[in-house]
Amino acid sequence: MGLNLGDPFPTFTVDSTVGKIDFHNWMGDSWAILFSHPADYTPVCTTELAAVAKLVPEFAKRNVKPIALSIDTVASHNGWIEDIKAYGQLTATSGDSPFPFPIIDDSSRELAVKLNMLDRDEIGSAGLPLTCRAVFVIDANKKLRLSILYPATTGRNFGEILRAIDSLQLTDKRKVATPADWRPGEACMVLPTVKDDQLPALFPAGVTSIPLPSGKGYLRRTECPE
Repeated sequence: MGLNLGDPFPTFTVDSTVGKIDFHNWMGDSWAILFSHPADYTPVCTTELAAVAKLVPEFAKRNVKPIALSIDTVASHNGWIEDIKAYGQLTATSGDSPFPFPIIDDSSRELAVKLNMLDRDEIGSAGLPLTCRAVFVIDANKKLRLSILYPATTGRNFGEILRAIDSLQLTDKRKVATPADWRPGEACMVLPTVKDDQLPALFPAGVTSIPLPSGKGYLRRTECPE
């Protein structure tokens, strides 16, 4: 299926490392990031899951729940988790602390097919396409807000994904857009739909219009709203 930004994100019921999950019920009132992996016990995936495990407090600050998917079984995931914890130095002792987010069992590839996550150029040992490194950010209204597809050979930058979530959540509340390379707290751009007579009320810190050769006043900068 093809999902466009703003579309309702489908729910599904799957087995996972924390038991059976109904996706929408598991989300509750939170946002979610669903990210897929080609297979268990693979090098790039191991680094990615360790990175996300360390970032769980940052996702929690943003009311975002991470959930991973790989095309292997729960039993395989549980063994792999010990490698991930060891690689990421996530615990002082080896097997006692739970992993901080679920990993979905998609050994049937049913969900990978449903969400169009397969990488046709990467074929596994069984002769079937591997799951690509898909990223879906879903908001609390269960709508798709961001989608990125990486090939199986390219690891993701989860710092960038956090930055994008910061932008999404800010621009949901304020009539601004975030410019290239923006970081939280930096200046934002005023939306073109905001009329000049609305500026004082919406942006008490002031707005700066940037002069352009065209003479059009569409580039307006303001301090990052609280």
